Formats: sequence, C-alpha cells, structure tokens
Amino acid sequence: MPGKHLTSVVRHFTQGKRLRVGVFIFPILFFSISTPHLFAEETNSTVSEPKFLGSQSCSASSCHGGAGEKSKQYTIWSTHDFHHARPYATLETARSERLAEVLKIANPTQSARCTVCHAPFAAVPAERLGHDVSVTEGVSCESCHGPAENWIRSHTRPDYTHADRVAAGMRDLNNLYVRANTCVACHQNIDPEIRTAGHPELIFEMDGQSVTMPRHWSETNSSAQIWFVGQAVAAREMSWQLANQTSPDSALVERWSGLLWVLNCREQSTANLISPNHADFEQAKESCAGFAKQFAAGEFTIDPIKAVGWLANTGRTFADKTISKSLLSRRAERLVLALDRLVPGLPGAGANSAVNQSLNKLFADAQSLPDFDPNQFANDLNTFHSSVASFLETK
Repeated sequence: MPGKHLTSVVRHFTQGKRLRVGVFIFPILFFSISTPHLFAEETNSTVSEPKFLGSQSCSASSCHGGAGEKSKQYTIWSTHDFHHARPYATLETARSERLAEVLKIANPTQSARCTVCHAPFAAVPAERLGHDVSVTEGVSCESCHGPAENWIRSHTRPDYTHADRVAAGMRDLNNLYVRANTCVACHQNIDPEIRTAGHPELIFEMDGQSVTMPRHWSETNSSAQIWFVGQAVAAREMSWQLANQTSPDSALVERWSGLLWVLNCREQSTANLISPNHADFEQAKESCAGFAKQFAAGEFTIDPIKAVGWLANTGRTFADKTISKSLLSRRAERLVLALDRLVPGLPGAGANSAVNQSLNKLFADAQSLPDFDPNQFANDLNTFHSSVASFLETK
C-alpha cells in the first residue's frame, strides 16, 4: 500500500512455539548498493587473483549436491533459498522495469546499479570467471565463501582444519565480523535516489535473516552474539553512508539514531558506543566497527536477561512528547526486532503464550511507520514487560 513501510517482517510459528523471526526483503530485493571501502583489497591486488568457478563446481552428488546431511548444501540453496538463488529473475519483472524507467536505466539486467547485488558475477572481470559461470545464478556459493579456484580441491580433505581452508582463500564465515561484512552491503546500503524511485527500504538483521534462510550450515555462535555483531556492523554502515553525504539524509539519521539507542541495551548506557545524539558520523563509523570486532572476538558478552529487561522497560520513552514521532517509530522498529532475537535466550520465555502474544502485538504496532502510535506502543510495551517479568528474575 502507498505510504506503508515496505519491509516485511515475517513471523514463524511451529507447534505453538515462536520459532525465530527475521526480515525478508520484498522480491525486488536489492536494486543498488553503496559498497564500503573495506572490501577494496579484493579488487586492488596486483597479485594474480583466483577465479570464480560458479555454483556448478559445487553441485555434484558426491560434493554438495547430494542428499546426505553433510553434502546437500547446493541442493538447499538451489531449490529452497529463492532470495539468493533467484535475485537475477527479479530484474526481469514489471516492477523492476518501472523502477528502471524512473531511474532512466535502459535495462536493469545489464546495469551495474542493479546487478551489483542481483547478479554479483556481472561485476567480475571475464578473466576471473570459469567457463561454467553464469551471471544469472545470483548470489551463489562463492558470493559468500569467496572465489573457489585455490581451495575447491583441498577444502574437503579430512586432514584440513578450518584455518587451513581460510589460508587457502576460503572466507572465514565463522568470524561474525567477516560474516556481517559479507552480507551487509546488499542487505542495507541503498542510494537515496534508488530509494526515492520506489525501492523498498532495507534492514540488515544478521541473526534474524540467517534463521529464516533455508540453513545449509551448523551454527555454534549464540543468537545474542550474532544479533549484536550484525547490528553494530549495520550501525557502522549507516555511519559510513552519513559521513559521505554532503547533507545527511534526515530519514537515515533517524534510523541510525534509533539503532544506536537499541544497541545501548547491552550496558544500559552509551558505554563503548557512540551517542546517538552525536553527529560526527566518521567517529561513529570507527566506534561501531571497533565494537563489532571486539564483540565478534568474544571480548564482550551480552546478557539477554539484562538486555530484554532494559528494552522492555522503556515504555516511558515512547510516551515522551519531546521526542518526534518519526524517531520513536524508528526506535520501535529496531526494538521489536531486538526483542525477537533476545527473548529466546530467556529460558522458557520463547514458548510462553503470553510473551508471544504481547510481542506479536508490538510487531503489529511497529509494522507501519506512517501509522505508528507512540502511546499505543508504550502501553503494549508495558504489557510485554509484565508478561516477561518472571523470566527476567535472576535464578
């Protein structure tokens, strides 16, 4: 609907239990991004760079195209992960054609502004592409794991450690900071001109988006840690965008401020984080990057009980008439996503019907930014706080 918030929050329930919630971007996906400078080393090296071999190099039944628990990664991606396996096809839709017309793009399937996320191989020099690579395969194996030429033959060796694979050139996705950097550009950054033309707003929420993907990997990191690293990297990217704008976009400033406000739940203060009232975006970028790296390395921890307790007890903030409705709506948007990722860390809370019902109501309140009612949200947040209170007691 016109004027409605275009980010669709998808809720999942299984056998009466709230599974996990992520943010799915509308099928148009990612029309254009602004890629941060930190990935420049992958294209500026004078050393001969490894080739991309394409997803077909992983698809044999004896490799990742089989049916076994450890060998079905390609099958899961190609048959179930439509957001990553089919993004090129969205460039051929009528909606993409309308956006392209507004932006004066002749063909979205051939424009770098579109293919940078929908068809990443389109930006790779021809000499670095294997003969089986097709730009139409979208966001595939090597988009995340790195060009395979130097590691594809060795990475399945039983004597190889994870460190050996990384040394051979495979991207270290066990490192949450590296993982977040791999995903954030296409999941969040968008040129204001593209957004104005009608592209959906993007929200990067690494933990929630990961659990809504058809998973082809095992996870050893805690949900709270994945969430916090992802959000700190999201804040870094917003800071980077704002630092590079001559006149900072007011809507992006409010998104940035709302996210930093939620991130302060870890210590219930602005300790180690840039203040959301501080307008030095370059400093904010460095601060958020450093904090994300430290958190990914396990130097900090997050206590879901304390974090949920602080967030759930902020109803008075949404009743504060001195804070603009638009800023409060951005705080609410990030707060409900944070609660959804942190509540499962409270033993018993994730399966509690009262907690789930009150959290669902908060999601409904924050779904449409133009229709956001701060007073209603404050009341419903207080109800949520009451429903979760018993789970916040220190055992």
